[in-house]
Amino acid sequence: MERTGAAAVIIGNEVLTAKVVDANGPLLIRRLRELGIPLRSVEIVPDDVDIIIESVARARARAAYVFTSGGIGPTHDDVTVRAVALALGRQVVRLPEMVELVRKRSENPTAEAMRLADAPEGAELLAQEGSWLPVLTVDNIFLLPGVPQLFKLQLETVLARLRGTPVHLCNLYLRLGESAIAAVLDRVALDMPHVAIGSYPVFDASLDYRVKVTIEAPEVSPVEQAVARIRGGLPADAIIRQE
Repeated sequence: MERTGAAAVIIGNEVLTAKVVDANGPLLIRRLRELGIPLRSVEIVPDDVDIIIESVARARARAAYVFTSGGIGPTHDDVTVRAVALALGRQVVRLPEMVELVRKRSENPTAEAMRLADAPEGAELLAQEGSWLPVLTVDNIFLLPGVPQLFKLQLETVLARLRGTPVHLCNLYLRLGESAIAAVLDRVALDMPHVAIGSYPVFDASLDYRVKVTIEAPEVSPVEQAVARIRGGLPADAIIRQE
């Protein structure tokens, strides 16, 4: 099976123990969506080498691009580089280019600081505009920092190198509940499998609708056809608005 799209592995005990609210996953989801790169999965895992290895392997099995967040600093709990290397069956090596960058930052870097120069064998460094810290990548795995400000910078550097296919999306807001619209949606979804149709009920009395239906596809014509069929199958006053 051909691997397409992207997968993400968010790494950090601090996320799983609610010490930190993850901002990187939601940002990645939104930016990939905007670029039209399908996201296959997002996993949140602890700073555990074996678990990271398993998660990265799963991500690589289903996606062309893998993004990791966190665990690439100089402290004892930064184990992502080692885990990614093991997932690829490679050694951890020290990159001379990165050694030079670390030494430029400090005349006498500590042994711990030099861990920043460690990388899976075969890794490359992508220059990062506005920061001395480059993006570390190997075999379409992008090892990004967990610090949100750095993650955002490096993510944009990576995304500038990737290409996607933006989707055409239409939103319908309905006054009916899901039970009343399910049969219509079922028919359209069955007849038009190349169009993605989603149904999302809400239970907030302050809103003016009960269900939001999304219709999306890479081309605008199928979206328009599906919307027309849904409209034709529902009562005239069922749809409050269309966006």
